[in-house]
This record gives sequence, C-alpha cells and structure tokens, in this order.
Amino acid sequence: MNPLIAKGMTVQLATRRARIAAGEQPLGWKVGFGAPASMQRLGLEAPLIGYLMERALVPSGGTVSLKGWVKPVAEPEIAVRMARDLDANAAPDAVMAAIDTIRPAIELADLDPMPEPGNLDAVLAGDIYQRHVVLAPQARAGGSVAGLTSRLIRYGAEANRTTDPEALTGKLLAIVAHVATTLAAFGEKLSAGDIVITGSITPPLMLEPDETELVHAVDPIGEAGVRLTMV
Repeated sequence: MNPLIAKGMTVQLATRRARIAAGEQPLGWKVGFGAPASMQRLGLEAPLIGYLMERALVPSGGTVSLKGWVKPVAEPEIAVRMARDLDANAAPDAVMAAIDTIRPAIELADLDPMPEPGNLDAVLAGDIYQRHVVLAPQARAGGSVAGLTSRLIRYGAEANRTTDPEALTGKLLAIVAHVATTLAAFGEKLSAGDIVITGSITPPLMLEPDETELVHAVDPIGEAGVRLTMV
C-alpha cells in the first residue's frame, strides 16, 4: 500500500473514533477519486475511502450554505445501505446479499487543497473534502443497478443523463467490496446499517455562486435534491 495512503487513513480513522467517543453518530462511508482519469493522475490503484457522520446528513430538499467554502463541488452518486456486516475480500454474491437498498445521493465537498500524488495523506486525513451528504427518501431493495437512469438537474434543466451509472465509478459491488476490504486492513468493519456513497456518476461539478438548487434523480427510484445559498 502507498505509505501516504496508510498514513492518511490512520489519521482519518483516529479522528473518526475520537468524534464517536465524543458523542457523534457515524453514518457510513464514502468513496473518492474512483474515476479512471483521477486514479491515473493521482497514481492510485483503487479509490480512496472516507467516512460520513450523521451531522453531515442533509434531508432531501434542505438548504446548505456554501459561505466560506473555497472550492465547492457536488457529486451525484448512488448510496448503498448495508443489511449486514461485510468482511474483507467478499465475493460478488456475498456483497449483493449484504446490501439492503440503493438510493440517489448527492455529496457536497470543498475541494481544498487540490489533490496531488504527494498530498494524499493530507487529503485522507481531511476525510477527502467531505462536508455534506443528501440522501433521497426513496430506495430500491437490493444492489442491482439494472434498468436505472441517472439524471442531473442543474439550473432547472437536465445537465446529464446516463443509463450506465457505473461507467465512471466502476461496478457497485466491487466498490462496496473494496470499502469492506480497506476498512478491515485498518481495524474497522463495514457494518449493517452503514451508508456507502459509491462515487460520482459524473465528473465533480464545480458549483457556481449563482446556483440555488441541484437535483439528482435516479429513475425509477426517486430523487435527492438540495438548495444552495452563499449566505
């Protein structure tokens, strides 16, 4: 393993444990920089892993202030909810059996400082820029993405549509297995009830100061939406 990744994960997970010990509730996990171009640029063999806390959860339709953010970005994603614990190196059928539901999601992050091959430890220690996550209230049972269409609505109009939500992220089952295997290597576990946001279906969206709303619909499941303000 890249020593910068090992160093960053050790710091990141120690921070997570300290936050939980102080009374915060964990929500789950996130995947970052899993697109082929990002992995190539950063010298990665697999996506990076971060964590989610309950305090970062924004109800669909809620409002997030971007005031003070340096480089706000949004990522339309598919969120997985685990039905049971998953061990390292799980086979695809075991991963599928461990998934409870999938649903649309949006991650909001502040991309500062820009990621480089030489600062991956700092990126991981900072939880891969995580600020908020928005989850759709609707979900579909199981872990199959067959028949799904992802639609991104920006400035009130459709800005992206794909019938292959795994094209940029890689296979959802492989992502979930990677999260479980990575966590096990650092003494953690992908557990029943955990939410995993599985990576951006589009390249990360650089949010503009005049944007007021973003919606990620995954048909026929439902949609996650967030209102944005600079105040």
